Amino acid sequence: MMNDPIADMLTRIRNAGMIKKSSVLVPWSKLKFSLAKLLEREGYIQKVEKVQHNNFSTLRIELKFNAENRMTISRMKRISKPGSRVYMQASALPHVLNDYGIAIVSTSQGIMTNKEARKRRLGGEILCEIY
Repeated sequence: MMNDPIADMLTRIRNAGMIKKSSVLVPWSKLKFSLAKLLEREGYIQKVEKVQHNNFSTLRIELKFNAENRMTISRMKRISKPGSRVYMQASALPHVLNDYGIAIVSTSQGIMTNKEARKRRLGGEILCEIY
């Protein structure tokens, strides 16, 4: 039984990147799909798609590597956990590595980066930080 599916997704991506795997399969959910689409839009992963795998929907996430064959994501940190939720107002949203990284925020208008949420003056649950 999986208690934290977002942490599981981040760990699968991290582990696949450490062994230089080009893609990783993650169980599908709307939240994980929108989180992966956000990472694709921000340029941290190459491509994400929903595929049928043994009668189950899964996400295929194609990882992105730089010229030195290192994954473009150097660190992923889960902030809000099932036992300890972290909510912040728009004015208190974090600046990850002086805005070189992103924090992913779950707001009332969907999942977005901390920069987008700050522009729209929306607060919400801080899911994770990525840089």
